[in-house]
Amino acid sequence: MIFYMSTTLPGASIIVPTFREAPNIEPLVKRVFASVAQAGIEAELIIVDDNSQDGTETIVQSLQSDYPVRLIVRHEERDLSSAVLAGFREAKYDRFLVIDADLQHPPEMVPVLLERLDRDDCDFVSGTRYGRGGAIVEDWPWLRRLTSRAATKMARPLSPLSDPMSGFFALHRRTWEQAADLNPIGQKVGLELYVKGGCRRPAEVPIEFGTRGAGESKLTMHELVGYLRHLMRLYRFRFPWLVGLCVVILLAVAVVVLFATVSCEPQALACAALQVPTRS
Repeated sequence: MIFYMSTTLPGASIIVPTFREAPNIEPLVKRVFASVAQAGIEAELIIVDDNSQDGTETIVQSLQSDYPVRLIVRHEERDLSSAVLAGFREAKYDRFLVIDADLQHPPEMVPVLLERLDRDDCDFVSGTRYGRGGAIVEDWPWLRRLTSRAATKMARPLSPLSDPMSGFFALHRRTWEQAADLNPIGQKVGLELYVKGGCRRPAEVPIEFGTRGAGESKLTMHELVGYLRHLMRLYRFRFPWLVGLCVVILLAVAVVVLFATVSCEPQALACAALQVPTRS
């Protein structure tokens, strides 16, 4: 039996949201625990599965004799963001780390993110593809690259992070607990936690974003629409004055148009619309 215990560093709860990722679970678990063991970090791994019915339960059971891994199966929901929050509620440690199950986030970087979280009173650490030292494997499809870049640009006013859409991040329990009115949509719960958790001292760790293991990408048009809705919510939360300003501008324009309409002679207004000169 393999034990992963340490008294030198604080422990961490590693949250992995899954849906039909069964072939990736065993290599992910083994690589994560190999990395934290080498770093001397006590850790637990919580898999939150949205009722995949793909053998995930059997695989996790086979790993539990050697690794501190738990499985939560949800039957009523299917959403990555809410799965992450469900994992937080079950976590026993005060440091959280979220990593995808598809092996595109390098498990070997887990201790690096956790170590950075412990320095300089940091409150949020993101694994970045786009910051200095970050990279993406060459075989990542160009359409995915374009979509990712566009989504990142749209979110930049909400965060100084170079990769605010990253699903590989770490934070303290207190950041989650103080976050206001969490209501994420889709897959970008990290951005939600950063904005609504009031993070002021973020940090980034460069990673190489790798090739997916087994299975298929969960990115769909539905997810893209959900992302846009999510951004709208976060902009309203982060810049409430901007929404008010837009309303004031629209009302001002409406008043000007209404005043111009009632002030003009009907004939002159109609002729102006048709660009026909009025008779003298």
